[in-house]
Amino acid sequence: MANAQDTDYSKAPDGRIGGTPLSGQHALVTGATRGIGAAIASNLARLGADLTLVGRDASGLKEQAGEISGTHGVKAHIEMIDISDEAKVGAGFSSAASANGPVSILVNNAGAAKSAPFHKTDRDLWDFMLTINLTGTFVCTQAALPAMLEASYGRIINVASTAGLTGYGYVSAYCAAKHGVVGLTKSLALETVTKGITVNAVCPGYTETGLVRETIENIVAKTGRTAEDARAELASSNPQKRLVQPWEVAETVAWLALPASASITGQAIPVAGGEVM
Repeated sequence: MANAQDTDYSKAPDGRIGGTPLSGQHALVTGATRGIGAAIASNLARLGADLTLVGRDASGLKEQAGEISGTHGVKAHIEMIDISDEAKVGAGFSSAASANGPVSILVNNAGAAKSAPFHKTDRDLWDFMLTINLTGTFVCTQAALPAMLEASYGRIINVASTAGLTGYGYVSAYCAAKHGVVGLTKSLALETVTKGITVNAVCPGYTETGLVRETIENIVAKTGRTAEDARAELASSNPQKRLVQPWEVAETVAWLALPASASITGQAIPVAGGEVM
């Protein structure tokens, strides 16, 4: 019998959610130009949703939108938005609604991670981590929620992290922000529980993305270890001894976005090979 080490997880298997159960819905994904966000956007489009891709890289957004519309035959609108700017978020969400109709699926994926020992974590780093990872989620959710309440339907999915469920050394600001995202998820889920809206968080472990590659480069630069050793160290936190793949996170998000997932709300779901139980 094959074990995790023998399996090629880099490509999604054929047995994923199929069909177009999200046809007629408008999904807005923040941080959609690369990594987990790009995988989520592509997967929701595969299931029939029209997309608004939000980010700060115009060329990356255009490329992603072109690929999505060409491959899946759905509308793919783009918005250049700083998610920490309430006025810009409001204007961008209004523009997105004009293009694709009211947002019925919101995926708060945009985020950033920076590390420092706690005694070297200055106020600028602290504020940046909370602004990007927590306040941005708050602002975008407030912009999308009124239309969902009016429609008595919505799916809000926050991409948090296992750092929102447990502690890690040297990333106290990031952990605090992601714990905040999980708390916000649970609180809002209770407020909307009778209104046809679900609110959940997906909490990936170390995932094969550009962000993790940057982390590996930082470990190499600071410790002199090889990239292979640094990668193995990150993978060792996962009981399956591997990095999570972006498509695995995207599949979990897609499941939560389905109309059939109406009974799943207020949950923080680890996608981490059993790291957090």
